[in-house]
Amino acid sequence: MAQDMCLRKAKVNQKLKIRTVTAEGELGRRIRDLGLIPGTEVTVIGKAPLRDPVALRLRDFTLTLRNSEADHITVTPLED
Repeated sequence: MAQDMCLRKAKVNQKLKIRTVTAEGELGRRIRDLGLIPGTEVTVIGKAPLRDPVALRLRDFTLTLRNSEADHITVTPLED
């Protein structure tokens, strides 16, 4: 079974499933409003040259997150 990890540590083109979102308050609400909720499948489609921010593809849209936001999201790699 794949090991859970922080979203920040995911590699480009890696497919993942969100396990938990630990952010609270305004940041937690914002992350969940963007559709990043447990059970959602995401793909890391890119990272900036300095690794911040990270670009994600989920459902039918792309979004970017700062690493400080990605630190609050635990994911599990999916097998292809």
